[in-house]
Amino acid sequence: MEFYTKDKLKAVDAIEQAQRLAFAPVAFHTARSLRDLGILEALDEAGDNGLSAEKITALSGVSTYGVKVLLDMGLSAGLVIWHDAERSYELTRLGYFVLHDGMTRANMDFTADVCYTGLQHLTEAIQKGTPAGLKELGNWDTIYEGLSTLPEPAKQSWFNFDHFYSDKAFPKLLELVFANKPSDIVDIGGNTGKWAIKCCEHNPDVAMKIVDLPQQLAMAKINAEQHGFADRIDGVACNMLDPSGELPKGADIYWMSQFLDCFSPKEIVSILSRVKSAMGPGSSVYILELFPDRQTHEAGAHSLNATSLYFTCLANGNSRFYRSQDFKEFIGESGLEIKEQIDNIGWGHSLIKCQLPAE
Repeated sequence: MEFYTKDKLKAVDAIEQAQRLAFAPVAFHTARSLRDLGILEALDEAGDNGLSAEKITALSGVSTYGVKVLLDMGLSAGLVIWHDAERSYELTRLGYFVLHDGMTRANMDFTADVCYTGLQHLTEAIQKGTPAGLKELGNWDTIYEGLSTLPEPAKQSWFNFDHFYSDKAFPKLLELVFANKPSDIVDIGGNTGKWAIKCCEHNPDVAMKIVDLPQQLAMAKINAEQHGFADRIDGVACNMLDPSGELPKGADIYWMSQFLDCFSPKEIVSILSRVKSAMGPGSSVYILELFPDRQTHEAGAHSLNATSLYFTCLANGNSRFYRSQDFKEFIGESGLEIKEQIDNIGWGHSLIKCQLPAE
């Protein structure tokens, strides 16, 4: 990761950044309050003219005290600038993107609604190797057992976050996966069935099998029925942490999208080994993942490194977004052979195609 190979800050800049880090939670909640209370929207509509605190109060319904105390922190966070002569605030580019950018909204709501309270238990999670913060959301061993019953707004924010990144990649992925006209695909960790539905929409002949926990299969079944694909999408209940769990045999494609990052290295090797055992001579494995060290922009690596700590503290305690080289080693240990890797799909996904080694 070239982004992180040098210490770029001078001492005076470093101490300033240290203070920003110390108060980062305050800036985060300020940005979210300014967005949700309509203050950023009022400033956006005002354009270069800006608005006084009193005018913002009239437009947003927020007290003048509330407007001023939030926007003064917004100045420090870079969300707005101040015009002294007019005694008015004006939206910055950063404030504009906090208001309008879909990725920022998905990330911010996921952090606030799913992660924020639980991350207070991060030190405990690291020490114990368990998702110590998950108790803030529900009484499960892993978050995957509770996805269908997460409290709101955490449930909506979790799925918005998950789908935002996958949806951007779907068009290119469908083109790649269906290049050789597969007739049956096993979607391991298919969750709500979104990928399976997209495949059925893309190709009228493909048959899909979703392998997942019973709770997720229940959601996927409902979605398949609503889209008219109940006859082409089947569910196979299986806990992939159970080494005895069997997969459907001899499928054309075994598909895993943002699935293996939910497991420890040892578990990843075990899952891939079982996939290898289920494969036929013409089978292929497609693994869609996000690797911090394959991102073209530092913001992408930053987001993935941050999200890894969600896995640590809330999801299961022992997984993460892995570096690509580490991941390739897991694939090698399983006995599969990498045939191709395509980076920078969608918002920074990598697609790895694997097959059985040549005899």
